[in-house]
Amino acid sequence: MTSFDNPYTTKMKFDNIRLLVNDFDRSYSFYSETLGLKATWGKPGENYASFDVRSSSGLALFRAELMNVAISTQEQTRTETLQDKMAIVIEVDDVDDTYAKLKSKGVLFLNEPKDMQVWGIRVIHLRDPENNLIELFSGLKGV
Repeated sequence: MTSFDNPYTTKMKFDNIRLLVNDFDRSYSFYSETLGLKATWGKPGENYASFDVRSSSGLALFRAELMNVAISTQEQTRTETLQDKMAIVIEVDDVDDTYAKLKSKGVLFLNEPKDMQVWGIRVIHLRDPENNLIELFSGLKGV
């Protein structure tokens, strides 16, 4: 019996992750103009917007301490309030090209593009205007 066949659970279908933001227009501009995601609903000045992220795997769990290593914060004293609770992970065609383009738009990064051999990806990390952690990645060539 799979978990979907369990008569004691409610069948669910994942729809989205909703970021609760304080500055809607600034966040909208970041995701639409800076990152270049296509808005599928909403516009500046409204209260809700969604963006096309072309994902078949919209929700993932990951050990927080491993993300701390990836963004080089493992030496800092972490508390419940300082610990990142989520990361928005977006695949891009070429991390280095994306890094250069976003840097020219004034985006500040937490790290330089780097290979994460054990993950099989090349990554960079940044934060959105609401301080949410974002990971941009592309697959390592030859892996």
